[in-house]
Amino acid sequence: MKICLAGEGAQGLTHVQALRNIEGVEVVTLAGGIEADAAAFAKEWKIPHHSLNLEECLRQPGVEAVILTTPNQLHTTQASLALNMGKHVLVELPMGLSLEDSRRLVALEEKTGLVCMVCHTQRYSPPHREVYRRVRTGELHLRHIVAQTYFFRRQNVNRFGKPRTWTDDLLWHIACHIVDFVSHLLDDPGLDAWGQAGPDHPTLGIPMDLTIGMRSRQGCLVSAALSFNNHGPIDTSYRFIGEESTLFIQRERLTDYQGNVVPLEGSSVETQDREFFDAIREGRRPLTSCRACLPTMELLDRIQKSIEDKS
Repeated sequence: MKICLAGEGAQGLTHVQALRNIEGVEVVTLAGGIEADAAAFAKEWKIPHHSLNLEECLRQPGVEAVILTTPNQLHTTQASLALNMGKHVLVELPMGLSLEDSRRLVALEEKTGLVCMVCHTQRYSPPHREVYRRVRTGELHLRHIVAQTYFFRRQNVNRFGKPRTWTDDLLWHIACHIVDFVSHLLDDPGLDAWGQAGPDHPTLGIPMDLTIGMRSRQGCLVSAALSFNNHGPIDTSYRFIGEESTLFIQRERLTDYQGNVVPLEGSSVETQDREFFDAIREGRRPLTSCRACLPTMELLDRIQKSIEDKS
């Protein structure tokens, strides 16, 4: 299957590395954002064509699908363009930066009948899948989930230290990972949810700190803390406090409360990307289709409104 990769940044690199392990998939064109970076990326990964024009890339002979790893603000527009051109879409989260945008993309996904899948990667992560399995089989009854994500992002640069042409969003992008996985894990899209935000950054114009609270219909509490002000490396962790045990996820590793590592195999991104191509070949809806992930965007919208009500 010939595909287009859109985006030559950190997530583009993550996907192109995973694709090397997936048989029958060939990246034949790269849609870039910065000419010099796109040319260097295409040369390094032996991608025969590149352009700064996504439509031109999607019109390359034989292209059936696109992986969008572009700035958040472009996801809905670019996914819509690709679907309207008859291409299957794998889009990095979020599918949109508002509930309205997300609903429009879901409507187009259903109208075209094409695969439009969102990269909710934690649903494919081996540690997260093991926690999900234990909850679903009744081995673990959750009482409280504590999630944390920390960055130091007072300057608008990517993880390679290069200036960004766009500004990240702590709620609709970063918190989207946590909100989606928790909703999926608890099987409760109707979670009570609320949030509060710290002050906006004086030049970036975004809140740099968030706390989010949620409560399931079974009474499980969720406490999430997120910050772009944290000194140190990027860090994401979960603590799953259950009746039978407490489990921790940090840096793709699952441990119990005694520090014992739970042995697991597999790659989050590779498993996720395989699901995309399998869904296309099998003519079915993927696990994280836009429709399946719309409840996450509805939760984020409620959290956004609760933050606005407090301001």
